[in-house]
Amino acid sequence: MNLQISGHHIEVTPALREYVESKLDPVLRHFDKVTGVNVVLSVEKLKQQAEVTVHVPGKDLHVEEAADDLYAAIDAMFDKLDRQVQKHKQKLQDHHRGDKAANHIAD
Repeated sequence: MNLQISGHHIEVTPALREYVESKLDPVLRHFDKVTGVNVVLSVEKLKQQAEVTVHVPGKDLHVEEAADDLYAAIDAMFDKLDRQVQKHKQKLQDHHRGDKAANHIAD
């Protein structure tokens, strides 16, 4: 998996990098077929923004979140991402289950 963390008008410190990586671990445990992750942290006046794009086979999941505190934005962003990953995984499982059900009916 390729992880890229970049900053826009902000320097990505080792503490920020570790925080993002620690928040990313539970998301990756839910879905193991992640090929790449791009994280962009940005600051514009009073708005702290975090966005992530997760590349999985067949789809790219993108989440943006803004808050007064960068760490709060990162937390909210990874909560949203976790829900999206679980929803995507559930769709894949339901799709495959539908194929098996159709095969059993045809037999």
